[in-house]
Amino acid sequence: MRRFSQIALRIFQWSSMAFAVLFLLVYWTPLVPWYSAKLMGPWNDPDGDVLIVLSSEMQRDNIVGPVSYWRTVYAARVFRTGHFRTIVFSGGFGGGQQSLAKTMAEFASCYGVSADRILLEERSTSTYENALYTKQLLQNVPGKKILLTSDYHMFRALHTFRAVGMEVEPRPIPDMLKGANSRSHRWTMFIALGLETAKIVYYKWKGRI
Repeated sequence: MRRFSQIALRIFQWSSMAFAVLFLLVYWTPLVPWYSAKLMGPWNDPDGDVLIVLSSEMQRDNIVGPVSYWRTVYAARVFRTGHFRTIVFSGGFGGGQQSLAKTMAEFASCYGVSADRILLEERSTSTYENALYTKQLLQNVPGKKILLTSDYHMFRALHTFRAVGMEVEPRPIPDMLKGANSRSHRWTMFIALGLETAKIVYYKWKGRI
């Protein structure tokens, strides 16, 4: 029993030390913005004909969540300043009474995006389905396709779209990079990056990227 207590104490001590080191790395080093930038890839802001916008989350009262909100805001800005003919919002039902795609489209219309320029992909519930169903939606729509999503999500999204046979160019938005300027948000973002990394590993294992 005494030996067991000593082992448990050592495990606790080493775990506490490891957590302290990790805490310092997350809060006082550029770990979070560095890894976010790696997942984002090159930031070229390409122009094109079709802008594809991926959803994230929605509240149950059909109000877009913070990540979907910023993706919609940036999408509207990009669409208005570029030469795009069409904008696609991709996302199924995320807990609300209508699809994420429709909610984001309605929001974008408040920023001057004309309804007749919008296409909706309302079946997807994952990044893989975003790619699969958007490809089907745009199979007869010509032109250069640009993919817009959060910086930390771009690696998985871009490679998933290309894996299903849809050629797109990345146009990430500074989601994680912008929030990482505040140290108080870095721990939450570190957890989000960990979850995204797990999803990347899962997608690789499933052959989706």
